[in-house]
Amino acid sequence: MKVLVVSGGVISGLGKGITTASLARLLKARGISVTVLKIDPYLNVDAGTMNPYQHGEVFVLDDGTEVDLDLGNYERFLGQSLTGSHNITTGKVYRAVIDKERRGDYLGTTVQIIPHITGEIKRQIREVAQTTGADVVLVEVGGTVGDIESMPFLEALRELSYELGEGQMAFVHTTLVPVVGPVGEPKTKPTQHSVRELRAIGIRPNIIVARAPVPLTSEIKGKISLFCDVPPEAVISVPDQPVIYEVPLVLEAQGVGQLLSRQLKLPDRPPDYGRWKEFLSTYRENKGSVDIAFVGKYTELKDAYLSHIEAFHHVQGNLGYSVQLHWYDSEDLPRDSAALARLRRADAILVAPGFGARGVDGKNRAIETARTLGIPFLGVCYGFQLATVEFARDVLGLTQANTTEVDPHTPDPVVCLLEEQKGVADMGGTMRLGAQRVELVAGSRIAEIYGRTEIWERHRHRYEINPAYLDRMAQQGLVVTGRSVDGRVESFEVPSHPFFLGVQYHPELLSRPETPHPLYMALVRAALARKEVAASVAPAAARA
Repeated sequence: MKVLVVSGGVISGLGKGITTASLARLLKARGISVTVLKIDPYLNVDAGTMNPYQHGEVFVLDDGTEVDLDLGNYERFLGQSLTGSHNITTGKVYRAVIDKERRGDYLGTTVQIIPHITGEIKRQIREVAQTTGADVVLVEVGGTVGDIESMPFLEALRELSYELGEGQMAFVHTTLVPVVGPVGEPKTKPTQHSVRELRAIGIRPNIIVARAPVPLTSEIKGKISLFCDVPPEAVISVPDQPVIYEVPLVLEAQGVGQLLSRQLKLPDRPPDYGRWKEFLSTYRENKGSVDIAFVGKYTELKDAYLSHIEAFHHVQGNLGYSVQLHWYDSEDLPRDSAALARLRRADAILVAPGFGARGVDGKNRAIETARTLGIPFLGVCYGFQLATVEFARDVLGLTQANTTEVDPHTPDPVVCLLEEQKGVADMGGTMRLGAQRVELVAGSRIAEIYGRTEIWERHRHRYEINPAYLDRMAQQGLVVTGRSVDGRVESFEVPSHPFFLGVQYHPELLSRPETPHPLYMALVRAALARKEVAASVAPAAARA
């Protein structure tokens, strides 16, 4: 068992998750099998009940666990699926220890932070290592060194380092080197204090990843080396990058792969970044651009839709066209005529997931715009459900149609609560979650997009399309094209429309740089086709 720990200092939001994912990719490029887990020091058991404005999107794994968005980065960088055991929270740890105490497992011993809480943390890390059989387990410690919440976890990792012995564990510390003052001088003092805090609890970093808006000079690196007691070559400068997938190559160029090979006594093989570099090369091609209107209710915090953003990056890295996302707050859309006018000029529209009544009218406006003007449209989860509401109102003439999530007393509940959700009181981990098998209708557009009729996709919802309305919708042109094995509606399309698709599941969660999700590829291709038609029509109209 070899362990690589990534901690953070000075401030949160420095990109520890990207650093961790990049280090994992760097090792994988050398043929080293890796797995990654995230420590979240909050008391929540999981991320499922968190407000997106506070914590970004909730990422859902195949097994249905709702986790921090960093696990999405791990999966995207590594191209491998993780499980709920790869996310350790304070809530999980304390609940496990209290359950053991109630059973009498500790035989009357006074239960304490050390050794019982730290022991449980180490047990969960070891369990991931044993279950996966990976050569190296990467552990990202959420939060910032010095936080009260993270102290038991850092202590557990210090103990684990002692137990594993020399050459089995390494520590990478990510810090901020701010550039301040009129001359733009990088300041190393925050890094010095952060490393001092880390060393005070018995952890000495082997590598310092210095985050700054610009590359650090050798003089600044030398200063950090001197004051933080790490070799100059172990001070790694990672300035802001145009796309996160550049970071593994930035680390590689500074010799991080060889550093880790020496510190963890790993075979120093030459790395293979062939397909990764192809992706980045295509990403930079800039053959042209396409404008996608992204309609959601959390648009002030883009991390709330991180997996969607990355899915479009994956498309750009495989098609070579720049995908420009234009953000529309669905709550503001009904009262902003200028925004609606811009929306009508979009090359495609995506209506995003969400919960509750806020912003529903704006999403319905966006769906109506796409349907009536022939703009390529993709509705995901709530966007999928609301598209049936809009269709029922504006095509079937059921003017009071709604989802019972918004109006429990609607006379036409075209979207209703899942049967098994009735009577469910707890909010955490109780939705229809995780990977489900979906069967697509042969010959449908969505089956052609996937190239097969059986798929597995991840879910996170409590409501579903009411089957009582499906026949009337089909008669007017909205056709069900995918169902789960137990008969639930999973996808629909309007065959007469250039591209009008909705899916109950979350395709964005399975998109990867080297294998972009087919639905996002198809949406961008449809947008490009619309743009090409518009470009050819414009000169003819001008001549007329």
